[in-house]
Amino acid sequence: MGWLIYTMATPPVLVIVLRALSIILPRKLAQLTSYLAFLITSISMMLLCASYGVVASIFLRITGYGGLSQWTVARAFKWTMWFTTGVSFKVTDSGRIEGGRRGGEEALLTRPSVLVGNHQTELDVLMLGCVFPQYTSVTAKKSLKFMPILGWFMALSKTVFIDRANRTTARAAFDGAANTMRTERQNVFIFPEGTRSYAEKPELLPFKKGAFHLAIQAQVPILPVVVANYSHVLNVKRKFFSPGVIDVSILPPIPTKGLTAADADDLTTRTRTAMLDELIRLSHVSGHENGEPLPRASGIANREELKKRTAFSDKS
Repeated sequence: MGWLIYTMATPPVLVIVLRALSIILPRKLAQLTSYLAFLITSISMMLLCASYGVVASIFLRITGYGGLSQWTVARAFKWTMWFTTGVSFKVTDSGRIEGGRRGGEEALLTRPSVLVGNHQTELDVLMLGCVFPQYTSVTAKKSLKFMPILGWFMALSKTVFIDRANRTTARAAFDGAANTMRTERQNVFIFPEGTRSYAEKPELLPFKKGAFHLAIQAQVPILPVVVANYSHVLNVKRKFFSPGVIDVSILPPIPTKGLTAADADDLTTRTRTAMLDELIRLSHVSGHENGEPLPRASGIANREELKKRTAFSDKS
């Protein structure tokens, strides 16, 4: 029993020591110790919430609400991370209206849909915790399924596991996901970049087409989720962390009714262009544009007008 107490006590004690050191050490060493404290805290909170998720998923599946498993654990992770690290994500309205469809919180009610988001760092797990709508599942690489605790939770909570090395099994996983979306109205969240970018300025990697083929196959809309560049909050390359709130913009849903597999390329390009424009716009609003010019599609001339548009969107 002693080893269990020792194991559980070590992370918080270590975090306290590192945070104390970050106050008295020179700037570079303080930055590193603060980053390490954040890293240890994040991993500890993820394991804690995943453990809760295993129990919650079993209970929710027994009671017929298995589709809520990832949402309830996501919210638990949101609040534990906010309390222990001081970082969170906030949904804002881009102010866009396309074909009568609005973005923002209202768009998150669209169900079922394929949500697609830009992938910057491991902190995007917290973004999911803050943004995740009910009845939504993530996709993940198959190897995560065999991880203790986290893998158990993911397997119990309707995660769509993808074997990237095997196109046949990957296609079968997407076929199953499309069927679940139609029959159970379950959303799926996918990072179409396929990997983390670790970008230090507002930019996107090329998009893979799996998410768009899935949306077309299920005939459900694409819901773009754009996270502002947050290298000023977490920069893995530079081993830097600073608490803060990061903006997330939900764009209006992009319908796929009547589209076929032949339209996947155009749908991918259209979605990526809209997300990149919004990513740059968000960076100008936050003041972390890093020299990136405003996209022409935004139709906005300066930062003051951007702020006015955001303030107006928040009120509407």
